[in-house]
Amino acid sequence: MTDSRIPTARLGENGPEVGVQGLGCMGMSFAYGPVDAEASRATLERALELGITLYDTADAYGQGENEKFLSPFFKAHRDEVVIATKFALSIPADDPTRRIIRNDPPYIRQAVEASLKRLDVDVIDLYYMHRRDVNVPIEESVGTMAELVREGKVKHLGLSEVTAGELRAAQAVHPIAAVQSEWSLFSRDIEAKVVPAARELGVTLVPYSPLGRGFLTGSFTDAAKDLTADDFRRQQPRFTGDNAAANAALLEPIRQVADAHGVSLGQVALAWVQQQSEVHGLPVVPIPGTRKPARVEENAAATGIELTKEELELLEPIAGRVAGDRYADMRFSSAGRE
Repeated sequence: MTDSRIPTARLGENGPEVGVQGLGCMGMSFAYGPVDAEASRATLERALELGITLYDTADAYGQGENEKFLSPFFKAHRDEVVIATKFALSIPADDPTRRIIRNDPPYIRQAVEASLKRLDVDVIDLYYMHRRDVNVPIEESVGTMAELVREGKVKHLGLSEVTAGELRAAQAVHPIAAVQSEWSLFSRDIEAKVVPAARELGVTLVPYSPLGRGFLTGSFTDAAKDLTADDFRRQQPRFTGDNAAANAALLEPIRQVADAHGVSLGQVALAWVQQQSEVHGLPVVPIPGTRKPARVEENAAATGIELTKEELELLEPIAGRVAGDRYADMRFSSAGRE
């Protein structure tokens, strides 16, 4: 591919302008099996050359190790990158299946200071609430996040896996630049309520796992058989056993479209997500994750693929036929509360 930079989009009504595709950095330290630090560093540099400027991490990824890993790259390119990190979710090292969620103000303040220290920056560009603790009023949590903006520790606010009602309640306290949620050819539950609310409020959608955690690329067909024991996709219902076999068959129409364009399955999946900006009338900045420079080039090239009306119609039924939920416990997702 050429080195022409990808188009840009704005996060929220007054947020930063970023490449229309970002980079999910979680797998560089956490969750997806063995890591290669040298290849990951090369991937970060290549992404920036291509115009990918939004880099997504969280304090939960490797218990802070992902933020530490990214810090040298961010320091070297501070004026060129938009740093997004998150608070609220912790995953105990001794039980990776367990989730602890905290949204209380003292915890938020503790979390932001810890992230600033690990990232070694003075301010976080986009600070997300990673998951929602329903026992804490969202107005209280976002109120504390707004204080961080006034104090100069955070520039813009984001929310992850919130319902439409939660988004509206948060927006009433302080402008929300971005809402992050899973959105792909396999996961479309947010289209019913969250996407319309985001459009109405001027909030940008930041889809994570736009490649269905790699399943939509055809890189694996059964997590239990194909992935290492430490890969968390083995815990997700749709990627193992009968569900995985049924879902693998759903890739066929994606393959047909890919063959017609002479591109990969993953590029079709990404092009579909990118095109939802036109379909739904709001900015969409997906953050596919990768640890390989060649893959980030492939992903960025998907921003130039335009799917036809007929191709979109061919892909339309896929999500409704997916077997298995996207999480074993859907309580922590927006779909589990809508």
